[in-house]
Amino acid sequence: MPLPGATAQMEMAAVERLEELQNAQMASKTPKEAATMMLVYPKYDVPYFVLIERMISKGKHSGQIAFPGGRSEEEDDSHAVTALRETEEEVGILMSHQEVITAGTPVYIPPSNYLVRPFLAFAKANLSFTPQPSEVKSIIEVPLQELLDPANVSTHNLSTSYMENVDVPCFLLKDHIVWGATAMMLNEFKSLFTLAMDH
Repeated sequence: MPLPGATAQMEMAAVERLEELQNAQMASKTPKEAATMMLVYPKYDVPYFVLIERMISKGKHSGQIAFPGGRSEEEDDSHAVTALRETEEEVGILMSHQEVITAGTPVYIPPSNYLVRPFLAFAKANLSFTPQPSEVKSIIEVPLQELLDPANVSTHNLSTSYMENVDVPCFLLKDHIVWGATAMMLNEFKSLFTLAMDH
């Protein structure tokens, strides 16, 4: 199926992002490359997916709720390999146990100058996660139904290193606020699941 693309992503974008994106394109920066994984798997006979809570650090995305993922390395043969490798490193699921279904639409993240390529994968077994101690504070297992439930879309007022006191759209998943690039990528995959169920 065609990807819902940027239209779906922008529904969950912080207001400043549109202007930031345009400014960034005009500045024609060469962004760093990264990839993330939305890994769906069965648990109690229903579909779940995994998010991580990042460790507190000096980085721009310290402490945030995110997909497993990270920066592309020279030895990665493709962006999909980056997502698979990072998922194995961060949550302990072997690359061979993840079956990539599709790539999402890349998201540019202005504060850190990263172009992030999201992937959707499926694992056939109930998974046992091992968090990477240096990167991952906790593993968050989310029933897919929580993402699909319109009641879990909200707005949250927050301040970050680059914006103050702004209401941003977010998902409320397993008592966590998920916003920013992760929410944008989630919304595109949510739209994809919704389209698939309608057909």
